[in-house]
Amino acid sequence: QVQLVESGGGLVQTGGSLRLSCAASGRTFSSRAMAWFRQAPGKEREFVAAINWSGGNTYYVDSVKGRFTISRDNAKNTVYLQMNSLKPEDTAVYYCAANPGGYSSSYYDYWGQGTQVTVSS
Repeated sequence: QVQLVESGGGLVQTGGSLRLSCAASGRTFSSRAMAWFRQAPGKEREFVAAINWSGGNTYYVDSVKGRFTISRDNAKNTVYLQMNSLKPEDTAVYYCAANPGGYSSSYYDYWGQGTQVTVSS
């Protein structure tokens, strides 16, 4: 069983930065790939970024490449999403998700409750 709790969301102006954190419970965190997804009002949930179990491989949706950075600290059971140069279209609820395996795939079996990110123009 894995529980995920996101934090760090908020209201920021265009061009600003936020750092999201996702704290995980359970002893399997360090063996799992982790990811961030987001869902904007009226839109489907979309993949944002993923990181493999060791942090050695990361993946991003094209719209955030060069602006967002995913990282993890296995000693703290935490995954982060550093978001820079934020745009109004980044406004969404951001979710942390855990993969059953060590490498990113399309299936994630545990999800957090989400944290709201709002970027004002």
